[in-house]
Amino acid sequence: MTDLEKNLKPITKWVGGKRQLLPELHKYMPTSYNNYFEPFVGGGAMLFSIKPLNATINDFNSDLINLYANVRDNPQRLLELLENHKRLNSKEYYLEVRNMDRNGKINELSSVEKAARILYMLKVDFNGMYRVNRKNQFNVPYGRYKNPKIADYETINAASKYFKEANVTFLNGDFQEAVQSAVKDDFIYFDPPYVPVNSTSNFTSYTSEGFDIADQKRLKHVFDSLSNDGVKVMLSNSDVDIIHELYHEYNIHLVQAKRHINSDSSKRGKVGEVIITNY
Repeated sequence: MTDLEKNLKPITKWVGGKRQLLPELHKYMPTSYNNYFEPFVGGGAMLFSIKPLNATINDFNSDLINLYANVRDNPQRLLELLENHKRLNSKEYYLEVRNMDRNGKINELSSVEKAARILYMLKVDFNGMYRVNRKNQFNVPYGRYKNPKIADYETINAASKYFKEANVTFLNGDFQEAVQSAVKDDFIYFDPPYVPVNSTSNFTSYTSEGFDIADQKRLKHVFDSLSNDGVKVMLSNSDVDIIHELYHEYNIHLVQAKRHINSDSSKRGKVGEVIITNY
């Protein structure tokens, strides 16, 4: 295993991240395909694990795509800025940095400074969570980490090298637009915000716009259209009735995943998920 392969992994935690589900995803993905598409890339666990040479990744979250672009283009400057955040890190400093999207100071930051800001916050906030309010203001409290790895040289440099050496296109928009160039024998992995398993699960709002049941149904129509065009499609979601109803004509594989994001520790643990394929 090369140093690149060893260090190529998600740059940050991400709600709904797929690191612990990777063995199941690898088991059900196609054995061969041409171009790879991931329209809800999030933390990129799947992308970094399969290392496709030709990929299009997308996320509606502009902070995330800006971070990836700067990991590719400005890794050393990004790490310098992260070292400064590391030196100043405290609860008071974190709240000052978080407040930049409220007092307008964020508009004075460069692209790489914005990338360092968001990555710093994700490294030290509660559970590494990305969450914004309806005004698109970051609102996660400070976490309790003794020694967070704020400037992760190995991971950032490995991701930068991969992004430069592979043909990876970054998009920041709607999932439907992100797959418009997909053709027969390409492979798409959809990992949308999951349908809540109960009424108190609200982590679908990882952008201020959220992702509701109408979006889930629109995603199903896109899944159908791609299937008709011969594109290989895999999708993960909650093991709930509405998903079984929507995708009943496809292959539905039941899997178990650990869920850590819940304020009530008794509700954390294994939950049912599905991996759906059209092949």
